[in-house]
Order: sequence, then C-alpha cells, then structure tokens
Amino acid sequence: MYGISYWIVPIFSGFVWLGMLLGMLLWWTVKEGSRHLTPEGPTQNIAYISDIGAHQLQPLFIAAGSTSVVTFTLTFIVERWLRHRGRLVRNDSKGQKILSICSIIAAFVGMIGLIILTCLNDVSHHKAHDACLVIFIGGYIVSAIFICAEYQRLGMHHREHRHLRMSFWIKLAFIFLELGLAIAFGVLRDREKYNPAAVVEWVIAFVYTFYVWSFFIDFIPAVIYKDGFGNKYESRETEVEMATAMEQEARDRGYPGGVAQEQHAYSNGTANNGNGHYTEPAVPSRNF
Repeated sequence: MYGISYWIVPIFSGFVWLGMLLGMLLWWTVKEGSRHLTPEGPTQNIAYISDIGAHQLQPLFIAAGSTSVVTFTLTFIVERWLRHRGRLVRNDSKGQKILSICSIIAAFVGMIGLIILTCLNDVSHHKAHDACLVIFIGGYIVSAIFICAEYQRLGMHHREHRHLRMSFWIKLAFIFLELGLAIAFGVLRDREKYNPAAVVEWVIAFVYTFYVWSFFIDFIPAVIYKDGFGNKYESRETEVEMATAMEQEARDRGYPGGVAQEQHAYSNGTANNGNGHYTEPAVPSRNF
C-alpha cells in the first residue's frame, strides 16, 4: 500500500484548483441564477472565471488560486531535488539540469502571474488583469516545454523507465492542447464572441487540472511503501540501480552472462575459482 509521499503535492494542488473552479461555477449558476455580472458584455450570458472572481468570491479566488499555483510550483522544485538525490532518474548532463531549472523559473513566473491576477480584479484593473492572464498561461506552457525537453533527453538515455516516456507524451499533449485553446480564446475575444470565448476559458482551466495531476506519474518511482508485515521497499529506481550493480559485480567475478550465469554455475557446482576457471560439476555416483 502506497504511503503518503511526494506525489501528494501535485494531487493536492490539482484538487484545490478543481475545487475553486467548481465552487465558483456552482455559486454563479445555482446561487446567483447565472445572472449577468460586471464586466460582462451586453450580449454575453456565460461568465468568465475572472468575472465571477471579481465579486463576492474574490477571497476564494485569491486564496485557492494562490495555494494551488504555489504548491504546483513546489512540485517542480521537489522533482529537481529528487533527481539530485537519486530518488528519481538522475540527470545525465548539465543541459538536462539547465532545462529543469528553466522549467522551475517559468513555473515561478506563471505562479506570480496568477497571484497578481487574482488580486487585481477584472472590474477595477481590466488591462493589468488580462496581462497577468497571459503571463500565467504563457509561464506554465513554457515550463511544460522545458520539462518536455528534459524528459525527452532522459528517456533517450533511460529507455527502461517507461514512466518517463508516458509523462513526456502527456505533457507534450498539454502543450499543444493548451496553446491551441489559448489562441482560440484570444481570437474569439478579439472578435467579441464572448460566449464561445468564455467556454474555451473554462475548458483551459479544467485541462490545466489534469496537467497538474500528471506529475503524480513522475513521483511514483520515488515512493517508499510497506507490505502487510511492515517491510519497507525502496523505489523502482533504486531497485534498477541495485540490479545493475549486481550484474556488474557478477561480471567482475568472471561471469560474462551476469547474475543468471553465476547462479546457474553455482546450482551445477561449477563455481568460478577466481582465476577465470570453473570447477567440474559433481558426477553422480553409479554405485547402487
């Protein structure tokens, strides 16, 4: 059974963000009866997230939004730390480390964009609010590009770790999907098609939730879990490293085929005598 570990950080961040979105949507549709909110356009009847967050729910918008992005940015930092400690696949080059650091910086920029966005409501600070929206979305898309580049290079050198490939494709899909939706959102707003633009904005926000949760996959190898007897098992990354070391030690002892050859030799009584020669297997007695 998995214990509470590093994977809880992106899971918590995603649930806070999702809870905020659902709370705001339910407040507007159920409590307020989908009423027209300032600064909606005269023909607009679907509220933007920022329209809802500019009124009574601004404290929720600030608190939940800030909590979510701060913990999500912490996810990038924890991931870098785990790679440095060897709990996750280590970076093989300085270039990979630079890509990881760049993804943290871009995520930090996106985090600041959202925090300021929630504090500057769309009614009193419309232009600054929109600018921060661009920074928020752009920051996390750029961050995803950097982390995709890092994972692509890690996957090339560590093909045995399938989760790297899976995580890479999920994040790459997020980049294309969110970038396409962001462009559609900008075009629709520019053409004053506010209702379709509002729908696209809500879709962008919900897709972002699943992107945050995708980091759960990245942290699974770093989990330490216990069985029913309380015995601890290290992460799969550690198991792979131990298996590789055992294979090398077997070769150093004179078994080119590794552990399997060494075990076979011992089972047949042909263990290496240390000089590269093998003892003959015991011959069964023919005396009855």
